[in-house]
Amino acid sequence: MIKEDIRLALENIKFSSAPYSNFNVSAVLTAKNGKKYTGVNIESASFTPTICAERVAIFKAVSEGVKEFSRIVVVGGLDGVVEELTSPCGVCRQVMMDYCDPKTFEIVIAVDEDNYEVYTLEELLPKGFGPKDLEG
Repeated sequence: MIKEDIRLALENIKFSSAPYSNFNVSAVLTAKNGKKYTGVNIESASFTPTICAERVAIFKAVSEGVKEFSRIVVVGGLDGVVEELTSPCGVCRQVMMDYCDPKTFEIVIAVDEDNYEVYTLEELLPKGFGPKDLEG
């Protein structure tokens, strides 16, 4: 499953729109129901509206009523050439915290099907602030 998601992320990186940074990113999110959601980064000339691949995938799923996830695969590289591991940014980690169990949600960062690392959200965002912190 992870290798299939890595292949899909690598295939979809071509849809990234990164004319300013030239750093293309692609993500494949797996919902607990097994459905896959893809995302790519999309940049804007004014930078603030730029959105990361991970958030595109999460927002796609949430916009279709899906809010429980088990894993996300992330690949990225300059000019769409994936040569090193690319971790989600802090904003994306925070959005994941809003929808994912930090103890079980897996974040896979990959170069290819044979070169990848798997982390839990809790490992990449220790002591993260999430919905449970807002409960009375």
